[in-house]
Amino acid sequence: MHVIAVLNQKGGSGKTTIATHLARSLQLDGDSVLLVDSDPQGSARDWAAVREEQPVTVVGIDRPTIERDLKHIARKDFVVIDGAPQAADLAVSALKAADFVLIPVQPSPYDIWATAELVDLVKQRIELTDGRLQAAFVVSRAIKGTRIGGEVAEALAGYDLPVLEARITQRVSYPGTASAGTTVLDADPAGDAATEVRALSAELKQKLI
Repeated sequence: MHVIAVLNQKGGSGKTTIATHLARSLQLDGDSVLLVDSDPQGSARDWAAVREEQPVTVVGIDRPTIERDLKHIARKDFVVIDGAPQAADLAVSALKAADFVLIPVQPSPYDIWATAELVDLVKQRIELTDGRLQAAFVVSRAIKGTRIGGEVAEALAGYDLPVLEARITQRVSYPGTASAGTTVLDADPAGDAATEVRALSAELKQKLI
């Protein structure tokens, strides 16, 4: 069982969009998947509840017991954790449970600076696990054609964590499908948004398997 924690303590980074789409992409690949909503606001649970026949199983664990609780669930190929913003105890709990930490970051100096505390936590955990924990940034909500979108990877290099090749761009299709409890993979499987989600999923699987 591979556990991917999508974490960033700054709100608005696109965590829930990435977590829900990543879970669905893995599922469409034929993997068994559980999505864990660790945000007390319950955004992923709200997303799942909108669709009556929701294919993605979502459970809420919004207490710092994620690592312990995951030991008692039926084993899945992948568990994706939608992290909580501004909750250090929940972030630490998710880190303890994770094999891979995915840090979505918007291409903005403020968002890049705001990741510093989380990166410190991640690096401490990597050291404690003798490097078994993997972590990487993914550029989220990038705006095509803007200079800062192209420079963000260079700006993140100072944190000494890899930046994935795949990136998620700012598109109206993401909130549009979320309001229906679905994903761009379901609404437009051949579209550009679905293509970038599948690229993210494939890159993560390549690192984990």
